[in-house]
Parts: sequence; C-alpha cells; structure tokens
Amino acid sequence: MRYGQIVIGPAGCGKSTFCSVLQRQAADDNKIIEIVNLDPAADYFEYTPFVDIRELIHVDDTMEDSELKFGPNGGLLYCMEYLMEHTEWLEDQLGDTDDDYILFDCPGQIELYTHMNEMQQLISTLQRMNFNLCSVFLLDSQFMVDGSKFMSGTMSALSTMINLELPHVNIVTKMDLLSKNAKKQLDKFLEPDPQSLLAEMKDDPWNEKYKNLTNAIGNVIENYSLVKFYPLNIKDEESIADIKITIDNIIQYGEEEDVKTKDFDEPDEDNDD
Repeated sequence: MRYGQIVIGPAGCGKSTFCSVLQRQAADDNKIIEIVNLDPAADYFEYTPFVDIRELIHVDDTMEDSELKFGPNGGLLYCMEYLMEHTEWLEDQLGDTDDDYILFDCPGQIELYTHMNEMQQLISTLQRMNFNLCSVFLLDSQFMVDGSKFMSGTMSALSTMINLELPHVNIVTKMDLLSKNAKKQLDKFLEPDPQSLLAEMKDDPWNEKYKNLTNAIGNVIENYSLVKFYPLNIKDEESIADIKITIDNIIQYGEEEDVKTKDFDEPDEDNDD
C-alpha cells in the first residue's frame, strides 16, 4: 500500500507551505514524506519536488505557443489535460515503492476540483497505483471571519468533496497571522451551526432578497455535516502534529507496520534478589 494527500484549495491559501511543513515534521520523526508539484505555473516553493510537472509541461509553454496562445488560466487547464494524456510519465516518475507517503501539491484554480474531470482522472490513476488517498482542502483563515465568507468557502469545500469522492479534511490555514480578537471570532466557524450564522446575516440587503436560497444552502451544509474545520498554525508543533495524525488515521498510514516491542533483559541467575 502507498499513501497520499491531494492538497487542494484556492490560490494563495498556503498549499505549498502546508506541504513543506508536513515534510519537515516527518523528517523530525525520522520519516520520509515526498512532495509532487502539480502546479505548472509555480514559481517558488520551500521544498525540492520529488516529481515536478514543469519538467513535462510549463504554463509558459502554452502561453507562448503560436497556435495555442492561452492565457494563464486556460494554459493551466491545458497543462492538466496534457498530464492526464501522459499519465505514463507520472507513473514512471512515481515508481512503485511500497509504503511511500506522497503529498500532491495541486494548482489553485478551484474549477479543477468543483466541476472538471482532470482531478478525478488523476485520482483514478493514483488509486490504480495502489495509493490510499485523502483530499485536504485548505482555506485562508483571514477570509473565514464572517458568515457570508464562511458559507462561500464551505460550499466550495462541499462541491470539491462531492466531485472528488475521496475522504475529505478541511483545514483553516494561517492561524498564526490572526490577531487574538480574530482568533476568538474564528472559533465559532470551526464547528459552527449554519443556522446561527445565517441569523447573523439577516441585516444583509442581499440576504433579505434571497433569504430562502440562503436558508437552503445552510440546510445543505448542515445535512452533509461538512462544517468541521481543523485550525493549522504552522508555528505550533502540536497543531501540525494534530493535523497529520488526523489525516494519517484517515488514510490508515502506519497500520500495517509491525508492533514494536521492548526487549527486556533476562534476569540474572546469580542475583538472589
């Protein structure tokens, strides 16, 4: 069995930072986590990729091509389609090592996860390679401090979960950047009551006009029970460890390892005690 996380979320939410933090945390525990960069437009990250899609195709290739002439978003989508047409390249790069643990650092274009098929094809390819996978959806904490933004982010997470059909974890990132007051305000969004949040939006003119629609959205979120978020503070080792343990349990990482036992010294026969 092989293990992996599909790390997704909007642009700028901290996906690459999340990957590098988990890699360093694993190294401190004398374990190895590799990272695959699947963002063909990436300029910089704090880790050395185990596999890099830019070695196959770069978004600049599609934008500079005289026939394609794509813009940034169109070029990125084309790159993902190109990758899925050349999955043998990815399989060769990943190899077939058992028990490896790989993070797949994905692009920030949300449409890839909500209604397009490329990510589903990627997941199917990895599952054929014996990967046990979990999708990890990241949201920036600075955009999660009021009801309307929370509802929007949660609906994106719900749409992603339904489209990818994988075990799913929601994480609120950049907790270390929030003020104390903002952190207290964010607490109610980690395990929220959608209806109470909707009540706070009653003075919004837009909500007055679309009250029934807003209530229906709240009911969908509540009925799917997708209102659990895990806070991540990259400056807090306990926070990082809690997140990794949660995900490891979901993908069953480590369950096939032999139980380690301590070898006790045999009693000294010459000792009369």
